[in-house]
Amino acid sequence: MALSTYSAIPMPQFEWNRDNMKYAICFFPAVGILCGGALAVWCWAGSALGFSGVLFAAFAVILPLLVTGGIHMDGFMDTMDALSSHLSRERKLEILKDPHCGAFAVIWCGAYLLGSFAVFCELWGMGLVYVCCPAFVLSRALSAFCAVTMPNAKKTGMLCAFTKDAEKNKAAVSMMLLALLAAAGMVLISPVSGALGVALGVAAMLRYQAVAKKEFGGATGDTAGFFLQVCELSAFAGILIGGMI
Repeated sequence: MALSTYSAIPMPQFEWNRDNMKYAICFFPAVGILCGGALAVWCWAGSALGFSGVLFAAFAVILPLLVTGGIHMDGFMDTMDALSSHLSRERKLEILKDPHCGAFAVIWCGAYLLGSFAVFCELWGMGLVYVCCPAFVLSRALSAFCAVTMPNAKKTGMLCAFTKDAEKNKAAVSMMLLALLAAAGMVLISPVSGALGVALGVAAMLRYQAVAKKEFGGATGDTAGFFLQVCELSAFAGILIGGMI
């Protein structure tokens, strides 16, 4: 259920009942394994075939969108639309539900993709792309941790469906263990770059928790997608800074 919901990969369908949903959120980071694995394969192919930094970075930005179907970028765009409105909490929540795409969503999506492209160009030249692969698991583990520990801003929606029947305490512990494993993987590949990537990813989580509670009264599926995108780009930026150091 986690893979069929949060990835574009065809999966068998199961009934969304209480028993099936208990631990579904715990397997959300499995999508990160697919994203990180796809990036690792692309990096290997690029090294073998002598790709330029531009070619490598362009497809590296697209890969997560292909694996996930863009579900998290959709949440990022909706959330940026809502935050950029500077309206009341109730109106922000209405904007999250609006199926129309606002100007700020397009602007910030373009900015995000351009920033990701630039970071991957630099990381390719530094030989630090492999450090990014576990970051896809880290971002999803932290996102799932926030989903089961933060209040739901709405009583409906995908996030609510995934968390209302979840074993939240067990899920929270599981996600922290997975986050630690992903962080350890990043540090093992490159101690300085990996550590800075983890630090900025965690900093993004702390900032997200404060903003989501203040602006929306808690988490929603859209804000969870927003955080995942910001966490990943923050981690990649940390890896880049580590490479410069």
